[in-house]
Amino acid sequence: MKIQDIQLLSGAPKESYSAAIAAEKRLDGAPIQTIDSFYNSPCQQFQCGFWQCDQGHWQVNYTEYEYCEIVAGMSEIIDTDGNSLTVTAGDRFVIPAGFSGSWKVTDFCKKVYVIFEPKLAASL
Repeated sequence: MKIQDIQLLSGAPKESYSAAIAAEKRLDGAPIQTIDSFYNSPCQQFQCGFWQCDQGHWQVNYTEYEYCEIVAGMSEIIDTDGNSLTVTAGDRFVIPAGFSGSWKVTDFCKKVYVIFEPKLAASL
């Protein structure tokens, strides 16, 4: 690997798209998320970029580990027992694989994301 293989998270993303949160996951609103993907590893287990979304509330079930840094706005993350964590600009945190609950954006939220998706163990 050489210096040109280092990927900056600035400039134009490698891939950018906007999409509605799937109807079956929505709890409130009709949120549209935008993902600017800057890096996907060749093995497809590691990726990073920027995510942003407008107001809404939806169910989440994490199979991946995700590091997040909120760069604008605010969100509330709620577990299946109803416990919640409010995150705002400057907050950094990791959501572990296996977390289930919901994600609620009250107005707007933008974050840096870094995702690691473990390979599933081979069936015996």
